[in-house]
Amino acid sequence: MADLRQTCTSLCCCRKPPPASGPGSRRRPLVDVASASSFRSFQLRHFHLDLRLNFALKEMSGWLVLDLVPVQLGVCALVLDSHPSLLIHSVDYKAPGSSLEEPVSLAYRLDPFTDFGSSLHIGLPGGAVKPGQLIQITVRYTASDGPAIWWLDPELTCGRTRPLVFTQGHSVWNRSFFPCFDTPAVKSTYTATVRVPEGVTVLMSASQSSFSKPDRVFQFCMEFPVPSYLVALVAGELRHADLGPRSRVWAEPCVLTCAAEQLGGSVERLLALAERLFGPYLWGRCDLVFLPPSFPVVAMENPCLTFIVASILDSAHFLLVDVVHEIAHGWFGNAVTNATWEEMWLSEGLATYAQRRITAQAYGEAFTCLETVVRLDALHRQLRLHGDDNPFSKLQVTFDHGVNPSSLMNLFTYEKGFCFVSYLSQLSGDVQRFDCFLRDYVSKFQFRSVVAQDFLDLFFQSFPERTPDCQTEGVDLERWLSGCGPPPYEPDLSAGASLIGPVQELCGLWTTSDPPDHTQLDTFDLSAWSTFQIVLFLDRLLDASPLTPSVMAALCSQYVALLGRLDAEVEVRWLQVALRNSFHPELPRVRSFLLKHTSRMYTVPLYQHLAAGTMKAVAVEIFYQTQHRLHPNLRRTLQQILFPSGTAPAPPLVPPTPSCSAPSQQLPATTGSASAVQNIDVSA
Repeated sequence: MADLRQTCTSLCCCRKPPPASGPGSRRRPLVDVASASSFRSFQLRHFHLDLRLNFALKEMSGWLVLDLVPVQLGVCALVLDSHPSLLIHSVDYKAPGSSLEEPVSLAYRLDPFTDFGSSLHIGLPGGAVKPGQLIQITVRYTASDGPAIWWLDPELTCGRTRPLVFTQGHSVWNRSFFPCFDTPAVKSTYTATVRVPEGVTVLMSASQSSFSKPDRVFQFCMEFPVPSYLVALVAGELRHADLGPRSRVWAEPCVLTCAAEQLGGSVERLLALAERLFGPYLWGRCDLVFLPPSFPVVAMENPCLTFIVASILDSAHFLLVDVVHEIAHGWFGNAVTNATWEEMWLSEGLATYAQRRITAQAYGEAFTCLETVVRLDALHRQLRLHGDDNPFSKLQVTFDHGVNPSSLMNLFTYEKGFCFVSYLSQLSGDVQRFDCFLRDYVSKFQFRSVVAQDFLDLFFQSFPERTPDCQTEGVDLERWLSGCGPPPYEPDLSAGASLIGPVQELCGLWTTSDPPDHTQLDTFDLSAWSTFQIVLFLDRLLDASPLTPSVMAALCSQYVALLGRLDAEVEVRWLQVALRNSFHPELPRVRSFLLKHTSRMYTVPLYQHLAAGTMKAVAVEIFYQTQHRLHPNLRRTLQQILFPSGTAPAPPLVPPTPSCSAPSQQLPATTGSASAVQNIDVSA
């Protein structure tokens, strides 16, 4: 997934940290306390989904067929991860090639597991299940409004004309899409048949697809093994444009032109750079689909079909970095996957490192160092907020039963993981030599799930001069993996001085009690700065807040005209600075921004600032004006922010009507301020 815009504040429950890995260390048994399934008793060879989508009822109904091979003696039950939102109709069993080739109905029961799922216990025929013998289990079911499935009414889409549905399985939500071994430790191939109404196009994270127009049936095949969380589906009024020989962009018609122009030929170019660094791209297709603002994260690395929120099209530089990050997951996270969610840094930390190796090749070291400084600033901001001893700052944790793995989706998984991988790269003595090691890692473990010990054992084999726990030449794994607080090492970012230095100088002028005079500001032309430079400037102003009223007034006078012409990533940061400092003249701009933007990544931080200050009444008024355009999940989040006691005041009998200047949610065919990604000048 792309870098988080907000950090999850719910903390994992940690027991004593595991012992450090290294050559000769004892391997821990693979345990996934987030899965109720009996995945260690079976080999999942393949599964097939046959579904019919009903937009009127907001249901997916059909069946799942699992091809399983028992690997243990005496297996008398199959346990799958499920969810209370799934309605199970029947379970059948057959054993191809045996006397039980005809389906046999099986008894089953649903048991509570955690607040994010349940367990489906299926009794198997006594004495009929033998190790090594293929069996097929068919589960007929209906999925409705579980947390993995997002049904959007027309008004929640970009075009506002047709409904749309998409799934988001990371980390443990796909158990509400279909019963499964919902653990990253299990990978398999899959096929799917999806039947839809007229005018609906279906896409899935699959390497092959076909469509029968008379029957309105889409067929999909994923020929490479993937974990359950990477099975994804989107269906709606979607069109496509080819970007290159193995990439195309999909979107609603009103978004497609903008998306195609923004991406241009960059996807194929970035793929080629990544292949030179990390070896062949293994997935065949590298398509992207842009989803409405309700998409709950910035981007998701579903293989062959990356999901991206359309809101990011407003910011060419951020779009660039997010696309590169998801491309990097093709090697790190998708091809080689963390076997447990406790070691999610194996996916996100390595993908972030790979992302920056790619952008350094494509756009230069200075740009990459600038982007890294922005992210590391956010990491240290979280440390100041939560404290150095907070367990969420560990790279490797041990979950207690009932802890949702999504609680580990924080900046430390990305940025502390990146720093650890950068540290190992620095220890290797040569970045190209470390690239070779990463190519070997992917080649050795491709389409498998691994633990950190697998990665580290290969590192120590590849660099025998580096041994674990040696104070002078080695790697203090215990401190890195199990220690709280900031990264013990951060990479040298001095190559970005030409871009970062002016930002630091300008911040120094503005973070005093009195505003600077114009002669001091004449040397700083923000109109020539890149998006990440302006974002870094505003982030550091936010960190330095509260600012004096005179400084805020001068900032507004000096820059607000320019900031208003720039993209949403810049504007949302300026508005946070204004709200943190109770700068009321910017309230109309806050109102206009929230009337336009309904993405979680933009709305949540502004509502948090509004609710924490003296302007909560304004937030409540805007919420009631826009709530019909918010996805129910986001609506609940904002209600919790605005009404933490759970008691909300009654809305106005006649909600205020937005003025004619309130922007439409429909994105334009082109954006005047954003150039195509491949033409971005990242030197300024």
